[in-house]
Amino acid sequence: MAVIARYFIALRNKVAILNSTFLKIAVSFAISLSALLGANVVYAQSDSGIEQLRQFVRNSKTAEGDFVQQQLRAPRANESQEKGLKVVRETRGHFVFQRPGRFVWDTQKPYEQKLITDGKQLILWDKDLNQATFRPAGQALSATPAAILFGEASLDQNFDLVEGEERLGMKWVALAPKKNPNAKNDLPYTKISVGMTNGLPRALELIDGLGSVVLVTLDKIQLNINVPANRFTFNPPAGAEVLRLN
Repeated sequence: MAVIARYFIALRNKVAILNSTFLKIAVSFAISLSALLGANVVYAQSDSGIEQLRQFVRNSKTAEGDFVQQQLRAPRANESQEKGLKVVRETRGHFVFQRPGRFVWDTQKPYEQKLITDGKQLILWDKDLNQATFRPAGQALSATPAAILFGEASLDQNFDLVEGEERLGMKWVALAPKKNPNAKNDLPYTKISVGMTNGLPRALELIDGLGSVVLVTLDKIQLNINVPANRFTFNPPAGAEVLRLN
């Protein structure tokens, strides 16, 4: 138990979003080339944010690209209020996903850490700790920001989609978890919003109960590419500590 406690304390201090989910997702998105969508998929910026988001989820079977993930907070009383939210942590890396429920969230800077799932198990590899944690995907996967956009084929199964305002050049969609007394909701966020432009998600904004904001942006995305199955497997190196949680 002491080993597990030490692991999660260290992990929490390094990156808050991986202690939740987003997977699943996640995730803000900045997509540079809409031409990468392919000839058979056409989007219109005149469509509502909800329709753009639904089309993206329906039509994107695989993708990979780069991400920047920021944890933000409001300025304290002794800080300037003019600059708005302050970046307190930033990570950068690469992602790849394949529906349903397979993805790699590979943090490369300022430290190396991987979140991997093949749809059945969720693996967290921390190079600094030389430690790999395996657990069933299940609820752990559904709670990640990455899973919000990279998981199931239909967001409407789990969320009510609410058209939001236009800001920063994006049409925003709020995702409200469906009220189902028989369902377990492990999402740690009180608000989830996706910013859409030209049929692509450019921003995923997640706010927790303490007012902390996580913003994830994606860049250099390639859609509907061939992704080998071995991209979603991971074998810990010799000598690594391995934890298997139920």
